[in-house]
Amino acid sequence: MQFKRQVKTEDSINLTPLIDVVFLLLIFFMVSTTFTKETHLKIDLPEAVGELQTVKADQIEVVINAQGGLAINGRSLVNSRTNTLRAAIEEVSQGDSSMPMIITGDAATPYQAIISVMDLAGQMGFANLSLTTQQPQEGGDTGGAQ
Repeated sequence: MQFKRQVKTEDSINLTPLIDVVFLLLIFFMVSTTFTKETHLKIDLPEAVGELQTVKADQIEVVINAQGGLAINGRSLVNSRTNTLRAAIEEVSQGDSSMPMIITGDAATPYQAIISVMDLAGQMGFANLSLTTQQPQEGGDTGGAQ
């Protein structure tokens, strides 16, 4: 008796419908996600009334202009990188982190530039930081940010 040999077919899973369903779910979740809206607040920059102080020889004054350029005790830095600022502060302070540091920023200076200088000063051990302000103007204009 002769038996007919059965041809075995390879069983495989078709992944195409599964991929289609995953892409549809991805699109559904992307469309149905709520995105947060950022709001911008109008603020007036603070003014302070106090005594004027001059830069002493044992102080470090960091000046930040509107474009983010830096100067230390009147000497401009070649760039505003953190490493350059760190080297300049170390040169001026000669390793003495107890010296007072005054940070002066232009009204149009990006907030990030001022925070970066403050962060670097904190990392270097400077605890006596001061920020300069301007005297209030007598007229109606307060010089606030728009």
